[in-house]
Amino acid sequence: MTATPPPTGSSTPLADLDGVTLDGVIRAETHTRAEMTPTVIDMMRSVYPHERVYGSYCPVQGYVDAPPRELYEWLADTRSLEEWTYSTRYLRPTGTPDLWMGRDRLSTDTEFYVRTVANPDAMTVDYHCAWDQGEHLWMIYLMRVVDAQLVLNKPGSVVLWNNCRHPFYDANPYPKTAPEGREEWVGDLWDMFAAGHQIELDNLTAIAEHRHRAGLPLTPDWMRS
Repeated sequence: MTATPPPTGSSTPLADLDGVTLDGVIRAETHTRAEMTPTVIDMMRSVYPHERVYGSYCPVQGYVDAPPRELYEWLADTRSLEEWTYSTRYLRPTGTPDLWMGRDRLSTDTEFYVRTVANPDAMTVDYHCAWDQGEHLWMIYLMRVVDAQLVLNKPGSVVLWNNCRHPFYDANPYPKTAPEGREEWVGDLWDMFAAGHQIELDNLTAIAEHRHRAGLPLTPDWMRS
């Protein structure tokens, strides 16, 4: 199966940070998967068995020195995934309302589908996702932005991020939609989710904090078009 070339266009993620080097931001464009694997493996070390801590749920959380409402609005736009995630790229609308498709660069030729369900009152952002097909979005990433003034008594935001080990992680429920020759399944990577999500939360934090310090809008111009 021949890989589909990425679509071209004028919208460029992180275009407002052109030429800026942000320490700690790790994206597929700067670090190959082979280069990142030793880092992820090292982060998995713990005095507790990994299965005990991350067997059924994968929680990560952290403080972001940026306004919570602005942070929520950035994350609530599906296209933000192209900026702070490690591998979700080339997002474009499908013919179905609110459903986007793109490429997950973790695995060759893997199409990725996502619908963002956001609640501005609670500042929750849930990404309903799936590999290979967009009919059943069973990979659900649950996020919430909390005003840090409420919980830490200081300005900024707290981001809470969790996802649950759906049974489909253990076996691909739609094998006929998978690209020919792909041997890896997203569930094979579950043990690395916690480390991988922490890397992405660190990306999110570094990008948002830089924009806030520089007086830039957290939602960049390319996402407003």
